[in-house]
Amino acid sequence: MRNREKVSGPGPSDNPSRGERRRSMDADRPWYRFYEPSVPHGIDLPEMALHEVLDRAAATWPDRVAVRFFVNPGLPPATLRYAELAEATRRFALALSHLGVKKGDRVALMLPNCPQFVIAFYAVLRLGAIAVNTNPLYVSREMAHQFADAGAETVLLLDQFYPRMQEAQGQTQVKRVIVTDVAETLTWWARAVVHAVQRKHGERVTVRPQGDIFSFQALLAAHGPHPPQVAVAPGDVALFQYTGGTTGTPKAAMLTHRNLMANVLQIDAWFTTADKGQEVMLAILPFFHVYGMTLCLLYGLWCGAEIVVMPRPRPIDHVMKILQRTHASVFPGVPTLYTAINHHPKVRHFDLSSVKICLSGSAPLPMEVQQQFETLTGGKLVEGYGLSETSPVTHANPLAGTRRPGSIGLPLPGTDARVVDLETKKPLPVGEVGELSMYGPQVMKGYWNRPEETAAALRDGWFYSGDIGRMDEDGFFYIVDRAKDMISASGLKVLPRDVEEVLFTHPAVAEAVVAGVPDPYRGETVKAWIVLKPGATATAEEITAHCKQGLAAFKVPKLIEFRTELPKTMVGKILRRVLQEEEKAKKGTGTN
Repeated sequence: MRNREKVSGPGPSDNPSRGERRRSMDADRPWYRFYEPSVPHGIDLPEMALHEVLDRAAATWPDRVAVRFFVNPGLPPATLRYAELAEATRRFALALSHLGVKKGDRVALMLPNCPQFVIAFYAVLRLGAIAVNTNPLYVSREMAHQFADAGAETVLLLDQFYPRMQEAQGQTQVKRVIVTDVAETLTWWARAVVHAVQRKHGERVTVRPQGDIFSFQALLAAHGPHPPQVAVAPGDVALFQYTGGTTGTPKAAMLTHRNLMANVLQIDAWFTTADKGQEVMLAILPFFHVYGMTLCLLYGLWCGAEIVVMPRPRPIDHVMKILQRTHASVFPGVPTLYTAINHHPKVRHFDLSSVKICLSGSAPLPMEVQQQFETLTGGKLVEGYGLSETSPVTHANPLAGTRRPGSIGLPLPGTDARVVDLETKKPLPVGEVGELSMYGPQVMKGYWNRPEETAAALRDGWFYSGDIGRMDEDGFFYIVDRAKDMISASGLKVLPRDVEEVLFTHPAVAEAVVAGVPDPYRGETVKAWIVLKPGATATAEEITAHCKQGLAAFKVPKLIEFRTELPKTMVGKILRRVLQEEEKAKKGTGTN
């Protein structure tokens, strides 16, 4: 291990001397008083590249299972021990090197959670190349844009996605495509079952290696575990994480080895009850999303966890069966996932008592969901906050001690945060609402090939999130809403989260999302889309009456639509924009 960098101080908010900053730290940052006793104010950041973490884990726990992969709970899982995983990454790194991949090259990974993702990701890092996380749901147009923007010359994807790649490749710089089968790490008969199901649903695609098409398994088998030694510095970019950012235009946040390593250590400091070499991580958040990558994969390997991998977080029965079967103890997720478990009609038939630690992100966590899940499992479920540009976690509620309902919690060790005026960007007093900005070692290097947008989002090391929030007198932060989601109804501002919090207190409501939709008189009006709990009933009139008890009249939804489900990302985040576009299309107003 190389030298360690101490990350403990605040950001350069007013450019005072380092000594002055440290003397005023506790006074300016009240959140330290609410840290658990064992949580440090800062972190010791080792000068390590991410693949060195895997090597360290393989040396420490060589025979412990690193990855246990379930396609579904009815089939036996595939397993890779830590020593086997490290060797596989070296073999694939050599294979990529022979194909021409070198330091700084971008390699796109378009895969669901599976062992091949883990192997390929760390192989890319060994060569000093850059992984480009790609959503497997992307259509050819989206693939073409992302691969061209990243300058990716190598793509690894499932065979069933290859027809989309064929459509997109001519619009990109892609020179070589590596294909894999989601089931190829399973036993022969489990593969046969998966392939039969794929054929039944018209998803089975066979791609034969030829020319610039290569087989993942064949490459892995044909190469030894001795890739070229490449000097990889902690400041080198490890990952392109595509995000809408603060403007909505897809762009790649450049995350370095140091950024991601720092966030892993911040999470490690925060999870005070985790035991290294003992935990079982339920990894159903997708690795192609930085939340799943950092919380489940990177942190999981750092602490020597057994990482239980699933390619998709549904149906919820499968999640609960695998959670029970593997005795998973760490379970990062999103509110919709915990809500689905809470409301499952047979939830009491499952033993979920192994759950110790759950961090919820990506959307507000309703207090009712948190309390019910903790009662079911006996574990701790806390809300946190982060963005693709911050690797991603910047805030979380403590696992033990003070937690604030509706709060995203406290800045993590080594992280500074403040609320600033939306126009001037000047820091605001406690309690006032403005834009949330953060400073810390997990903040991205910048946006790839977007100097103007980088300059707008990063100023003196501070990242300006585009989220509207406030800080209370104890240093707990609250997200009021996204600036772009604010509804303007007859000139009055309505924050969707205010309305959603009231909707969640109705006893029949399981899920709810609120957005502004076009209105010829008000400009925009408030609409709510609602999913009811199983067996529950409610009318629009009842929902409206309930809202009137807790909201000003101009905030009460004028339109209410009941649905059996809401559109979500693979992470489980509700797609508010999709609902708005559907509404605009119905009214013939276009889809901006």
